[in-house]
Amino acid sequence: MEVKIEPSWHEVLKDEFEKPYFSLLTSFVRREYQTQTIYPPAKLIFNAFNICPFDKVKVVIIGQDPYHGYGQAHGLCFSVNDGVQFPPSLINIFKEIERDLGIPFPASGNLERWAKQGVFLLNATLTVRAGMAGSHQNKGWEEFTDSVIKELSDKREHLVFMLWGSYAQKKGSVIDTKKHLVLKAVHPSPLSAYRGFIGCGHFRQANDYLRQKGIEEIKW
Repeated sequence: MEVKIEPSWHEVLKDEFEKPYFSLLTSFVRREYQTQTIYPPAKLIFNAFNICPFDKVKVVIIGQDPYHGYGQAHGLCFSVNDGVQFPPSLINIFKEIERDLGIPFPASGNLERWAKQGVFLLNATLTVRAGMAGSHQNKGWEEFTDSVIKELSDKREHLVFMLWGSYAQKKGSVIDTKKHLVLKAVHPSPLSAYRGFIGCGHFRQANDYLRQKGIEEIKW
């Protein structure tokens, strides 16, 4: 399993790739791809990084696990491939964008169009077994993605972090709130979306902040 990561990210994370935990993680993931059905496809594990280089990031959205259904996951949190039915959380994200900005639902749930504008769509865990949510948790991915978030906080400024739900908020505890805008809400899943995600206004607030800092807004 030879997986490549975009050069600017490789430079920032090169020390991380040399750590013992990452070697163990790589061995585990490689074995899983050889013996199980794993999502996303191996070449898309670092898709979020490859589409959105380190120095191009404007907004960071933190998810938890890749989707574990056939054909859904492609390495961007909350996003699904073209032609795939929108998962419930993604429906609520689009509902909030429509409520907040008046932008109607898109034809596709593929969020590459955001990633190409600087929205870094990071899952805490980058791989999962088919049909088994959480199956690759606590294998080392979380340590890796914690370091990704810390590098963004430390080495960039004026980023917008969208932390939805208690898991993402805990993971975002390393973010320097003096340098960055941190937006918090409940998770967009159907279990919690109407307790504060719908109505959170994050997409408008993100663009207002970027505009104030002289950074091009996101076309949500």
